[in-house]
Amino acid sequence: MEDKKITVHFGGFGTLLGIAFIVLKLCKVINWSWIWVLAPIWISWGITLIIIIIAAILIAILNR
Repeated sequence: MEDKKITVHFGGFGTLLGIAFIVLKLCKVINWSWIWVLAPIWISWGITLIIIIIAAILIAILNR
């Protein structure tokens, strides 16, 4: 019989921190604005987007 492994990926640190902040907000432990509760998620997306844009610009310049 073949062993099957199941892997679950919960995301990076920003995603896990965002989930923790959401739980704390919903349990009324913290009284932050939703924009700051979700900040770890949108900041990590923003950094990723900036890196992709810089890489695309560098590739376009090098391929000239």
